[in-house]
Amino acid sequence: MKKFVFASLVALASISLVSTPMLRAQDSNQITIKDPAEYNAYQMAITQSDPKAKAAALESFLTTYPQSVVKSAVLDNLVDTYQQTGDQDKQLNAATRLLQVDPNSLKAILYSVIIKKQQGGKTGDAQTLDDAAALAQKGLTAPKPAATSDDDWKKLTHAAFPIFHSAIALDYAVSKKDYKNAQDEYVAELKLYSDDESKSGAGLIDSLQLAQAYAQPGAAVNLVQAVWFFARVWDLAPAAYKAQIEPKLEYYYKKYHGSLDGLDAIKTQAQASTFPPGTLAITAAKSPAEQIHDLIAATPDLNTLALADKETVLGLGSKEDADKLWALLKDKETQVPGIVISATASQIKVAVTQDAKDAKVADFVVNLKKPLEEKDIPQPGFEFKTQPAAELVGTYDSYTQVPATATTAQAAEIVLRDGQMIPEEKKKAAPHKPVAHRPAH
Repeated sequence: MKKFVFASLVALASISLVSTPMLRAQDSNQITIKDPAEYNAYQMAITQSDPKAKAAALESFLTTYPQSVVKSAVLDNLVDTYQQTGDQDKQLNAATRLLQVDPNSLKAILYSVIIKKQQGGKTGDAQTLDDAAALAQKGLTAPKPAATSDDDWKKLTHAAFPIFHSAIALDYAVSKKDYKNAQDEYVAELKLYSDDESKSGAGLIDSLQLAQAYAQPGAAVNLVQAVWFFARVWDLAPAAYKAQIEPKLEYYYKKYHGSLDGLDAIKTQAQASTFPPGTLAITAAKSPAEQIHDLIAATPDLNTLALADKETVLGLGSKEDADKLWALLKDKETQVPGIVISATASQIKVAVTQDAKDAKVADFVVNLKKPLEEKDIPQPGFEFKTQPAAELVGTYDSYTQVPATATTAQAAEIVLRDGQMIPEEKKKAAPHKPVAHRPAH
């Protein structure tokens, strides 16, 4: 399965950690090392041409002379050297030590934020993301060192400040589920880029992050803004990613507008600028319940509805429409394509609709007919497919409409019984007839 999360978004563009001007913590030429042995050790360390040898020499110097007058300069040099070796753990360690002797070192703050943000983005660890955000907040107010020219400082902050806003935004979105503040921080970041700069690299990645923050259900949802940024990323993303972005773009546009009419024009507009023009307007569709009623009336055989559409009817439809559909579904077997949220030997919880996937909540609960062996329990993030045959099936047993909260939209929780994971050999032997799909409303 291709996970469409922060850790994989970096593949949208080829970016390195960051290219920054060199920022000297101290000018060692203006510092007198009185001990000849210490001076020689310092000169030997900083003149090494091989990065690994240089790092070892700098570490040896710090061990031998822990209170040296050039300690800050050596640690500053060590941060750069570990970047050259590609050892992020040691680079972070050196940056942490540099901050102990120079708390306002923007270089140490910047690289610490970059590394912690990458680590937290991959693991989702709240503490790591919190640490990155706290350092980023500090970096936004760090004073310019006296030895740094205004021009170098401008270049460094131009590279660093967007990264700081991005780290703070990611912490709000992933760790705190505070999508309004995440939106504000991503907007602040993107305003620091030109339109051309936001077409690739971090600017493009975080345009997608902003789109997803606007699409999250709850008080901060803004589907007009979400559509704009999904459209811009779709325009600019490499071809391999367009197929992952387009369903989100079409889903949220249709959810707000009611159809795909007019979407091509927005795609064209979004190529021109990072932010939507003040004149951007998307006409809102009927209420979800009204759309669902129209869908029910226009569908002669409700069994042909896509699974996500059935869930939408049960979650957002009037009681009359939901009960009408449920009367057809109850006690029937169905495929359950979607992303695993959690699983045990006896139960698998799956996100089927786009809203559920984005919110990382289960809308289908499949109680299994027979317990799974430990090795067969699917991990969170695993995706069950429908083609060439169903990989997970179950029998409709009950459903409950779940009211909206501050961070989730109204939805249905659908419980299935007698669930089964279909072995690979059975899928090959008896391919399942494709199911007709209709985009969810």
